[in-house]
Amino acid sequence: MRSILLLPFRLGLINRFLKDRRSRARTVVLVLFGVIITAVIYYASYRVVGYFHRQNELGIILSLKIFEMAWMIIFALLIFSGMVSGISTIFMSRDNEILFAAPVGQDRLYFMRYITTSIYTSWMVIVFSMPVFGAYGHVFKTGWAYWPLMVFVLLATAALASGIAMAGTIILVNLFPVRRTRDIVVYLSLLGGILLYLFIRLLRPEEMADPDRFPDFIEYLSALSAPAAPLLPAAWSARMLGDYLQFREVDWLLLCLFGLTPLVTFFFGEVLMKKMFFKGFSKAQESFGGQRSFMPRPYRRTGPGWFFRKEAKIFLRDSTEWSQLFMIGALILVYLYNFKVLPLDRAPIATVHLANLIGYANIALAGFLVVSLCARFVYPSISMEKEAFFVLRTAPISLHRFLFYKYLFYFIPFTLIMLTLLLSGNYLLKIDGPIWWISLATGLLITWSTLGIALGFGARYADFKLENRASAMGGVGAITYLFTAMGLTLTIIALGSYPAYRLVRGWMTGLGLSFGDQWLLGAAVLGMVVVAVAVTWITLSRGLKQLNV
Repeated sequence: MRSILLLPFRLGLINRFLKDRRSRARTVVLVLFGVIITAVIYYASYRVVGYFHRQNELGIILSLKIFEMAWMIIFALLIFSGMVSGISTIFMSRDNEILFAAPVGQDRLYFMRYITTSIYTSWMVIVFSMPVFGAYGHVFKTGWAYWPLMVFVLLATAALASGIAMAGTIILVNLFPVRRTRDIVVYLSLLGGILLYLFIRLLRPEEMADPDRFPDFIEYLSALSAPAAPLLPAAWSARMLGDYLQFREVDWLLLCLFGLTPLVTFFFGEVLMKKMFFKGFSKAQESFGGQRSFMPRPYRRTGPGWFFRKEAKIFLRDSTEWSQLFMIGALILVYLYNFKVLPLDRAPIATVHLANLIGYANIALAGFLVVSLCARFVYPSISMEKEAFFVLRTAPISLHRFLFYKYLFYFIPFTLIMLTLLLSGNYLLKIDGPIWWISLATGLLITWSTLGIALGFGARYADFKLENRASAMGGVGAITYLFTAMGLTLTIIALGSYPAYRLVRGWMTGLGLSFGDQWLLGAAVLGMVVVAVAVTWITLSRGLKQLNV
């Protein structure tokens, strides 16, 4: 019976990734691209950890402390994401009524929800944390035996976090209404993430990587060598792998804990499911109450104003969406703070040259940030219309205008985000001259084309049965969009790099641009615009064609 309950999930994955030859080929391409990204993460982690490891004993202590902090952050992220997803999957899933009509016990229902929620919330963390932790094994020269031990600890930690999250979800829903519980979990996770992020950034950890400053941190690093929160499972993971990294020893007590504790939390959650599920599910059907008086509004036959009001209401009604604006604000503040603390005066090359180089690289960094934000907000916006999309089809508005209004709604905020990142970064770096205008024009081109690509892929892979925006991120369309948008960003940056270099060099030397450089600059600008417009137009046209089906 438990395998039958997992059959829709398994068949859904097969249909999504292995349905036909085209989907299989697309899956292979995505896997290859994921392997490349994993290799880049592994190489970067290897270089950073190796740098600390080559200094002296203090560098080794610091690298192991970073190792422990990484486990703490991953464990906290898994718990919070598991709780947010568990509320939707256990108590607010649309197939609950169908399952209740079948002879299915709460224990089997819990098993199915536990497996699916664990996979959805953990797979990305597991895949992209493995190269980071694997780099430690390479630096410490542990050999092949470290890898199966690391995989086992990582999977056990993820299973333990899922069990704690599911049990905590069941308890909270019985104490509060389910929607209020989800808001509480989201607010706590956002507040904790913001405070942790700001705390780590304001510590200025880049100074700890400077060998000249190590003597100032001897007492501090001595305190860091003591384990933090030894009773937490994340500390178990760090301690077990840390002992193997340093001494090639396996703590069998911790190994048994990792084997038994996930099972204990699973069975504890199963008991809670049997005792509390129906009471919590009954609360999930209750409304907040209240009253609302409706006033007549003048009907507008034309203009996007009504559409913008609809989009704003959909966005603001879901606290899990608008509350993420606080995290975005903190991310932007820390992003800009990094430019303020850059030690440009200690660089081996001239400050002006380095500032212009970082200013051009800032275009790519800001572009990747916009790409990720579009994946979170713009890409699932069409799917989140849900059944109301078919109501819109009966309205006197074409799909062309529908997508155009969607584009305009997100055009202003994303343009302001890009302008804030670029203008503030250039100001903090004290950049003037041509690179100021180059970064501005290139960044806006990336932003506007990324918006169109996100809408195009969102229309092409629209799923009007999605329960929330986060569930859209595990599909083929979201992954394909991310790879396409990141590839376009890198292509635009690469096309403009050499002409920008020639232009900045001519400005700094006072020689100006030669006739050949002018032609090169014009060809580069034309190529960047053509590539951006072509990719955007192709994705939008294919998405529009899919919506018309």
